[in-house]
Order: sequence, then C-alpha cells, then structure tokens
Amino acid sequence: MTTDLRVLEASDWDTWFGTLERAFGGALVNSAEEREVWRSVTECERSVGVWDGDECVGTAGAYTFGLTVPGGGVVSAAGVTMVSVAATHRRRGILTSMMRRQLDDVRSWGQPVALLTASEPEIYGRFGYGLGTRQLSADIDTSRVSFRMPGGDGADAGIRLRYVAPDDARESIESLYARLVPGRPGMLERRPGWDRKLLVDPPESREGASALQCVLARRGEGDDAEVVGYALYRIKATWDAAGPAGTVVVDQFAALDPVTNATLWRFLGGIDLTSSVSVSNLPVDDAFQFLVSDVRRSNIRLRDSLYVRLVEVGAALAARTYQAPVDVVLEVDDAFCPWNEGRWRLTGDEKGASCERTADAADLSLSVRELAAMYLGDTSPAALARAGLVRELRPGALAEASVAFASPVAPWLPHGF
Repeated sequence: MTTDLRVLEASDWDTWFGTLERAFGGALVNSAEEREVWRSVTECERSVGVWDGDECVGTAGAYTFGLTVPGGGVVSAAGVTMVSVAATHRRRGILTSMMRRQLDDVRSWGQPVALLTASEPEIYGRFGYGLGTRQLSADIDTSRVSFRMPGGDGADAGIRLRYVAPDDARESIESLYARLVPGRPGMLERRPGWDRKLLVDPPESREGASALQCVLARRGEGDDAEVVGYALYRIKATWDAAGPAGTVVVDQFAALDPVTNATLWRFLGGIDLTSSVSVSNLPVDDAFQFLVSDVRRSNIRLRDSLYVRLVEVGAALAARTYQAPVDVVLEVDDAFCPWNEGRWRLTGDEKGASCERTADAADLSLSVRELAAMYLGDTSPAALARAGLVRELRPGALAEASVAFASPVAPWLPHGF
C-alpha cells in the first residue's frame, strides 16, 4: 500500500475531521457552532493526515499547552488529540507512522512532554505513554448526604452566590482557572479559544438535561467583590412515584479556598427538586469527600485520565522539583525514542533539579513508560517495583526516589482535549 503522510492543510479540515468522526462511530459534534469551535482550536500546522489517493485514512493532531509539574513550574507540552485510523486501513502501520512522525515533531518543537487521553488505553503503552493522572467521579445521594462547613455552619466568610449566564462568566472563569493552574500538577495552561470550546452547549449534547447553568461565588460587596469560585452544571429533571428526583450534573467546578469550596457544594446539594449530584471529573484527593456526611452514599469511583510521554527525558525531569533530596542514576529503556535510552543522573530537591547523561552505575532500571507514570507524582516507583516494572540496582535507591517523586497534591487533568 502506498500512502502519503503530510501536514494538515486548512482546506482539508472537513475531510480530515470526517475521517475522525467515522472512526469514532458517528458525529463528534452536534451543531454548526460546535463544529466551528473544534475547527478554530485545531492547530493545522501541528496536525497530520494519512492519505490513500484522495481518501483520508488517518488523523492525528497536537495542541499547544503548558503543563503544571510538581513544584508549580510549567513545562511546554503537546496535547495529542484526534487520533484515528480508518477501519479499512487497520494493521498496516498507519498509527505507528503517525506516532513516529508526531514524536519527532514534538522533539523538534522543543517540547519535552507529550500528553493524551486514551479512548483505548492499551494502544499507547507501546509508544511510551504511561498513566500520569487519575480522576474521581461520584454520584452523591443528597437526600441522605449533607456537606459540613469548615469552621462551622456560619462560616460563609461573606461569600455570595449569583447566577450568571455562562458566556457572561467566561472572563471570570478563565481568570480564576489561571490562578489555580500553578497549584496542582497535571493542570493545563490553555491557549485562546479554549474558553469557547469548554462552554459550547448545543441542545443535542445535553442528554435530556437542561442548558448549562453557571453560579459564581464572590467575596465582598459591590465593585470590590472578588470571584473566588464557580460551578457549571445542568439539571436533569426526573420524577418518580414519590415526587421529584432530579440530578445536578456538574460540568466544571473550582474554588480558591475551603469555605468557598464547601459553600458551592452545599449549594449544589440543596437545589430544589433534586436528590443527587453527579460529577465525573475531580482530583483523587478532592476535598468534597471529607465534607460529606456519608462517603459510602457518595458512590466514589476512580478511573484513568491523562497519559504522559517523556519526549526528552533529561529536560522533562529537570523541569520539575522533588519533594526530598534525590541523587539517582536511572537506566532508561526507550526503543521508540532511542535518544532517551541509557543512563541519566537525576539530582534535585524542592528548589530545582538537573538530569544529565552519565556513565555511572545505574541505581534504578525502568522503561520510559514507567518513568512517565512517575512524572507527575501520581504513581510511586515503589508501587511499580512491586509490579516488577522498576528494578532496584542500588539498595535504598527505590525508597529515595519514591519519596522524592511524590507530590503533596494529587495530579489532575481538569478537562479532556
């Protein structure tokens, strides 16, 4: 088979996107507005298509993000997206050719890290992607569960909640989100246009729920009031023999401080004609689970979220800080990106780090996939060693690295891409 892998031309976007939609079983967007938003955030110069004559048979793209890493620094990252291969052209090396081209490009762009969310996680391990973050979901029975306030029920600290049209709240939401980005590994600095993508609300995508609603939390009065939190949600109205049993479906949620956080949760849990709150993406250490009166009736679940690929091992490891002093030599296996293979001496602490090639004896041996899983602090080297995926070659090195790589705040991807 002769195919042509080339950079996406803007004029080919409709054909290219149609290939993606067909691979995912149908329409990915449900309105002209939503389609235009997807088009507007596509970085054509960072996207590729595979063509068999006039037919597009493969797609892959990359967004430009800044990724927060442990210590609060931000590393330039490629957000891999829109990956598909036509069912007629499977098992012909098309995906591998796109992954090869993409990682070479990411390296040439000077981005030490690539990211993706996987429709099928088993696909990407062979290209060096490791599970970097997980997410928490919950279905809270608010007919039985209440939320306590830190400092007691009267501790609202002057917080006032107000409904605001989502589009009118866009600037406030983006400003508050940007303040939160440095505080948690895995969060993304977004390019312009993402504020539109995350608020687009076609009726066809609501699955029987209401239009998107927004509540802003402000502290203070008048022009001096500061936005300190927000909740974007829908109401899915349901009635049974006993009466109203609607669900509050949380889309986005953020708060700058514990009291605002608890105030917003209390609001969501007390909306009239509802008896549950459903949320699908929170950090695994989210504070709500310590505020609920009955965690069992919150039906908490975990699942995989962000997958990480270290494109340049040295630069990526040097971009973050470490919770405790560390000085280890890592023997890294990376057949797909052979420039990463070999021994790297990582030295660092909470103030900074360096990671350079070395001929010294290795302390730990692992693949780049496991190193990626450790990168944001979600997965301990010791846990991977218990699975036989990290080998300790110097006694004590595993414990040292496990403490150093940890993050006091669980990493979290706030939204897909």
